[in-house]
Amino acid sequence: MSERSKGMWLCALAMVTVGSTVVASKLIASGLPPFTATALRFALALPVFVALMGFMRARWPRPDRHDAVLLLCQAAAGSVGYTVLLILGVRWAPAADAGVVTGTLPAMAALVAVLALRERPGRYLVGGIVLASLGVLAITLRPGDGGGERTSTALLGNLLVLGAVALESLFILLNKRLRVPLAPLVQSTAMVALGLLLSVVPALLERAWLRPVPAEALAGVAYYALVPTVAGFLLWYAGAARLRGAEAALFTALMPVSALVLAAWWLGEAVGWAQVAGAACVLGAVGLVSLDGRRREGAVKPADVYSQSFACRKAHGEGSSSAHRKSNIPEQGNST
Repeated sequence: MSERSKGMWLCALAMVTVGSTVVASKLIASGLPPFTATALRFALALPVFVALMGFMRARWPRPDRHDAVLLLCQAAAGSVGYTVLLILGVRWAPAADAGVVTGTLPAMAALVAVLALRERPGRYLVGGIVLASLGVLAITLRPGDGGGERTSTALLGNLLVLGAVALESLFILLNKRLRVPLAPLVQSTAMVALGLLLSVVPALLERAWLRPVPAEALAGVAYYALVPTVAGFLLWYAGAARLRGAEAALFTALMPVSALVLAAWWLGEAVGWAQVAGAACVLGAVGLVSLDGRRREGAVKPADVYSQSFACRKAHGEGSSSAHRKSNIPEQGNST
């Protein structure tokens, strides 16, 4: 198998693990409070990342006050906020819906960047944002199949998941403000450590130990911590190192598709035409945002969005995917 083919398979598997986070969150939501689940996730993942840093001889970051505040805000928004809102959202909304909504991340990140930086968006970017909005509307405004109460509950869940995506987009914007960018492994380890620090006190207040916890919820936390958070990091960066940035961007479209398939297969959820149409709109949005990224230097690119958001779901990238292609993970780990 050629190196390019290996890269394609690795990136594809990485995006499948991203899609599986909504299914894992659904299992977690059935038996654990959100902050407790978040703290457990980071507590399980942190020793693995610390071991990886030791193996790759990566140095712990020493940020100045400006970057330290930004890293803390990133952890609060992208690591803790994203996970908590996603778990709360899938408690009331179908996992298939959540998969479509989370797939809008590249368009949402581009929109947040335009609003915050006051850039003039190109026609591809505008089209991508419109398509992503239509995708969310397709699943949110579909006729209810379980009465008004159930429809309202699903709407609340979808809004919470959309809030999670907005927080992850804020994380990406804050990442661009760091004076000294961190290597992927170092930043993901820092985000997991800070995420644990920020979530442990709210987790203790939830007092989850006072009631029985289903085994499937604990299994969901362990899966989320070790597969998307750790294995996904290794898969994505190993794959992206073998591909051009535009090629890696194509595989980000697998995220909502894998979420729909896994929701139907593992959870037995019914996937209707509204969700399929929503996913199609989201896939089109990813493609248009990718075209805009290729047209404009410095624009948001789907591959970079998922690289930079991997510590929210898996691990963060430090910059463009073209930079990742030129170095392997150990070299990035030693660059700090």
